[in-house]
Amino acid sequence: MSQEQITIESDKSGPLDTFRQFFALQRDVLVLSLSMFAFSLGFQMTNRFLPEYIIALGASGFVVGLFGTVGNIISAVFPYPGGAISDRIGSRYALTLFGLVSTFGFGVWLVAPNLGVITVADITIQPWIWIFVGLLLAQGWKSFGLGATFAVVKQSTDPSRLATGFASTETFRRTAFLIGPVLAAVLIGFHPAFSVSFRYVLSVAILFGIVGTVAQHILYDASEDSMGDSFNGIKQIRRDLREMPDPLRPLLVGDTLVRFANGMVYVFFVLVITQFYEVGFNPTASLAGFSYGVSLSPEAFFGYLLGVEMLIALIAMAPAAKIAERVGLKPIVALGFAVYALFPIVLIGGPELLAPVMPLSWAMILIFAFSGLRFAGLPSHKALIVGPAKKGAGGRVTGTYYLLRNTVVIPSAALGGYLWEFVSPEVAFTIAAVIGVVGTSYFLVFGREFEAYL
Repeated sequence: MSQEQITIESDKSGPLDTFRQFFALQRDVLVLSLSMFAFSLGFQMTNRFLPEYIIALGASGFVVGLFGTVGNIISAVFPYPGGAISDRIGSRYALTLFGLVSTFGFGVWLVAPNLGVITVADITIQPWIWIFVGLLLAQGWKSFGLGATFAVVKQSTDPSRLATGFASTETFRRTAFLIGPVLAAVLIGFHPAFSVSFRYVLSVAILFGIVGTVAQHILYDASEDSMGDSFNGIKQIRRDLREMPDPLRPLLVGDTLVRFANGMVYVFFVLVITQFYEVGFNPTASLAGFSYGVSLSPEAFFGYLLGVEMLIALIAMAPAAKIAERVGLKPIVALGFAVYALFPIVLIGGPELLAPVMPLSWAMILIFAFSGLRFAGLPSHKALIVGPAKKGAGGRVTGTYYLLRNTVVIPSAALGGYLWEFVSPEVAFTIAAVIGVVGTSYFLVFGREFEAYL
């Protein structure tokens, strides 16, 4: 494909064109995209509500923090063995295996309350322990294809329009992030007891997992799969660390601090709504002499708040990517980092500041709309990661970057959980905001622009 053709194709990478071109994709890419949508939908329906589920099963806030830390460990560790398994048995069987494992993880979450307290050799196993077991399984599918996704976008998009290319793919993927929590909120509204209604959500997630697994196994064409004989991951990791492009280093430092801050409080967002403020949504409208009321529990309201957040994200990503072509990637990435950094303090303290001018529920809607702006910088952020990589090395550079970042972020949720449980939620969220501001400031001072955007 000529450079002119690539440029023309990149001109068609707006969010609406993502859906218009979707069914023109190569068969295997189409199958992978459908599977990604199904599993993203299932995971987003469940994962953001799991802290509340853990509390309902008798755990403490500190355990919620440990849950977040285990998730961080999985995010850091799983991609490399996932790639090794794929190389060894082929993409088709790897996809099927990961799909089955993830679906089984949803099933473990579903039956956890029925297992009760189990005592083995004087060791007591509480029901919430099974949520950790399910997490190890449910994130299995996510271990596949992170670096490959970056590499494909880099190879098919003009360097000066990388952010727009990522905005296109992210718009499609994050549509599942929008639908999932809202669908979960609808299902949660079917029963007043969260421990019961959330199991409706898990049942639907299992259904999506089954459909995604079966579809990818049947439709995926394995004729071009190649098999590897061995895995030399440690040697490859060391080489990739040494060869990481210099422009990525200040981005990595700033990003890691921002993500560490977010990791301290991310799993507690649902608890801020359901326990700290205990805010639902109960508006009443009058029309033609009749009154209509809507009553949402705090748990269901949280699902709709996530929907508001992702709606703003979907609206903002493509325009922000276009603006990046005018002003560069760095300012847009810094804007996203700033929202990440400020959101903890806005969420924990903002409602009280807004109380004189608007009801608590509407303040939360405004605050989560603000949170959606953090995703405006995501396409530019991804472009800044993979842009400096040499041709043919985009996947490895991406994998190395995320391995380093996610490894450092591992203890963040445990620290946040300790502060939440034994100090106060306000202190936990304030410290997180301070760390995030430091990371954003570091990137503003030392971050480097991708030369294609200069």
